[in-house]
Amino acid sequence: MSRRVVVTGLGAITPIGLSVDEFWASVKEGKTGFGEITKFDASEYKCHLAAEVKGFEGKNFMDFKAAKRMELFSQYAVAATKEALEDAGIDLEKEDPFKVGVSVGSGIGALQAMEREHQKLLEKGPNKVNPLLVPLMISNMAAGNVSIQFGLKGKNINVVTACATGTNSIGEAFRAVQYGEADVMVAGGTESSVTPIGIAGFAALTALTSSDDPTRCSIPFDKDRSGFVMGEGSAIVVLEELEHAKKRGAKIYAEVVGYGCSADAFHITSPAEDGSGAAKAMEYAMEDAGVTPQDVTYINAHGTSTHHNDLFETRAIKLAFGDQAKNLKINSTKSMIGHLLGAAGAIEFVTCVKELEEGYIHQTVGLQNPDEECDLDYCKEPVQGDFEYALSNSLGFGGHNASILVKKYKED
Repeated sequence: MSRRVVVTGLGAITPIGLSVDEFWASVKEGKTGFGEITKFDASEYKCHLAAEVKGFEGKNFMDFKAAKRMELFSQYAVAATKEALEDAGIDLEKEDPFKVGVSVGSGIGALQAMEREHQKLLEKGPNKVNPLLVPLMISNMAAGNVSIQFGLKGKNINVVTACATGTNSIGEAFRAVQYGEADVMVAGGTESSVTPIGIAGFAALTALTSSDDPTRCSIPFDKDRSGFVMGEGSAIVVLEELEHAKKRGAKIYAEVVGYGCSADAFHITSPAEDGSGAAKAMEYAMEDAGVTPQDVTYINAHGTSTHHNDLFETRAIKLAFGDQAKNLKINSTKSMIGHLLGAAGAIEFVTCVKELEEGYIHQTVGLQNPDEECDLDYCKEPVQGDFEYALSNSLGFGGHNASILVKKYKED
């Protein structure tokens, strides 16, 4: 039997705030997190800008020794989980730990550890490589560390679908609660790939912006867009079975009602040009929720600020929504924080929940000259007013498409 699933906790570490409250206040200000790369000397690189997390110290969120055994992507996830669990007000000592699971994904894991230890290998030989290299580096260790730090013994998975990772992670957690595999799931994404090989690799692919202007670098749907800005951080949510949440008197932010996935089966980096794959994911999410395109009025787009994504996602929205597409409010959170890769869908999910809660749809910051073929309403200004559904899209390299539909919670 399918069970109702609600959101009871939110946590975030982002380029514009080290908590959900800080992040959300920055979003409403239209604040951006873009600046010169400081983590290494990027002067010789094709891309010089990133959206780095500022002022984060692992020891402020967890035991110092525990933090030392984690790379940044894991630290971000543990920090965001701490906030989400505290926000949910859940007493883990009163829960069956085997019914509290984890679905936290990272698209890449720790490039830092790989770079550092590979250098050591070349300079000092194989016997000098850190014995903890593998558990520091592999992408499942964010989920592993979250489980260990908080004693969560239920289903534990790490979904890796490139830029769709965060949305797939929350979607799979939704399914786990919906069908009784868990009563509570800690879910989301995390990433920290502002490293020499990370920036060089994406720049070589011509995926990163060529702009050196922090105000014109991540401008989704604008005809002057030139690629995405690498962001970093983590977002974690607590998903809970409705009756379980009500029984303990939890605050309920929203209800997750639909989840859809598809594959483009087209190209390793480009979305399908007609938008058919992404459209199908949106259609499946609406079908799962039992709603029609006319019921949905807002989409948090993948909106990366690359030429192909923004154009083909626009086509996908038109394909999925038909005549309703012109009535939709569409925005891109990446216009403020860049592209958090495996964490992108998770922070955009948190954004959707906050927008539903406050009846506020944020603007797509920096959008000045919409591309002629990107001819929908991308929210050049914030929009206020109640709305019932938020659909969030994530589209990943390899052709992974994921959409998740969140609804304003109402007691029946």
